[in-house]
Amino acid sequence: MTKEEWLLAISIPVYLVFIITEIFIGIKQRKELYDWKDSIISIWLGVAGAFLDISIKLVAFGVLDWCNHNAIYKPDLLTYYPVLAWFLVFIGQDFCFYWLHRSEHYNRLLWAVHSNHHSSEKYNFTVALRSSVLQPMYRFIFYIPIAFLGFDGLTIMFMYALNQFYQFFLHTETILKLPKWYEAIFVTPSHHRVHHASNIAYLDKNMGQVLIIWDKLFGTFEKETEAPRYGLTSNIKTYHPLKVIFYEWVKIFKDLGRPGPFMQKMKYLLMPPGWSHDGSTKTSAQLRLLEKQNK
Repeated sequence: MTKEEWLLAISIPVYLVFIITEIFIGIKQRKELYDWKDSIISIWLGVAGAFLDISIKLVAFGVLDWCNHNAIYKPDLLTYYPVLAWFLVFIGQDFCFYWLHRSEHYNRLLWAVHSNHHSSEKYNFTVALRSSVLQPMYRFIFYIPIAFLGFDGLTIMFMYALNQFYQFFLHTETILKLPKWYEAIFVTPSHHRVHHASNIAYLDKNMGQVLIIWDKLFGTFEKETEAPRYGLTSNIKTYHPLKVIFYEWVKIFKDLGRPGPFMQKMKYLLMPPGWSHDGSTKTSAQLRLLEKQNK
């Protein structure tokens, strides 16, 4: 079995155990942590995303391996210095993921793909499976810099899968805060609850996958100080899987149909989510500014 197959074999039963445990915790605490229809959609999206990921692997690995073959610097670290090599791949992958994730929140085309991961109004372990279904079509592009530094596609994407395994455990309300030293370095459930919240102060914050230090370095960090309200700023109110996937795409096509010059249409594609030429909808930065002015 490959490393990825071992990880998959381990992760599925682990996920099931944690989901079942969280359900019983919710029942014991009399909290509605789960909505069954919502969880079924999350699992459906996870399966759909996995199938697309598998179908596009040849393209993703082909691009990354070509970059690796033409690397600027190609030390055989995995053979001679495996611990150092895996550490460097981890840091590089996590750094590139931060920019992938940040791009999805600041470019409307990419947000159209990523928004279905944020569309649940619940926050539980099944939401971790609610993948950005179409993301495999471009995800590998953000990892090209690591390949040019001498690492192959299989190693890079295995590290991505390993870090995504870590991300699963962040999607819960049952863990409040972890030790301060841990919260200072790593992404925690508290940090990620902020990321999934639609509170204006929390929008587009805490983009990290494993390390929270990138958010602190690049100005996207926010502490959990008020109760999160999960979902989108305008929730979709549907359990139809295709409507969940293409909800934002439908809105984009409607905006493209508005009368106006070519550059206006381009801005509806490339500007942050919420941008509008007439101010009828607002970006997260504009919403925060408006909230500040109204205080």
